[in-house]
Amino acid sequence: MSLTDLLSPSDIAAALRDCQAPDSFSPKKFFQISGMSKKSSSQLKEIFRILDNDQSGFIEEDELKYFLQRFEGGARVLTSSETKTFLAAADHDGDGKIGAEEFQEMVQA
Repeated sequence: MSLTDLLSPSDIAAALRDCQAPDSFSPKKFFQISGMSKKSSSQLKEIFRILDNDQSGFIEEDELKYFLQRFEGGARVLTSSETKTFLAAADHDGDGKIGAEEFQEMVQA
């Protein structure tokens, strides 16, 4: 399964266009534009599984840098400050990584 099985390619493209400039990425806005915020819990778990590049059950800081590239290979890498802000916003238990439940909470907030 791929992200385009769960999200509209045009919505993904619009979300990526919205954050092309460095330091313009807003997770909440990205989730809304891409359509993720309207997905069910089971769909979000599947999206999380796809985004968890190493299938560890967590999205770590080094994976977050490449978050946009999981949606489109040519997308930019998140800046260090964007990555840290994204991680801090989702990492509720302070373990330095985002679990599936934390991801789902952040997307649906």
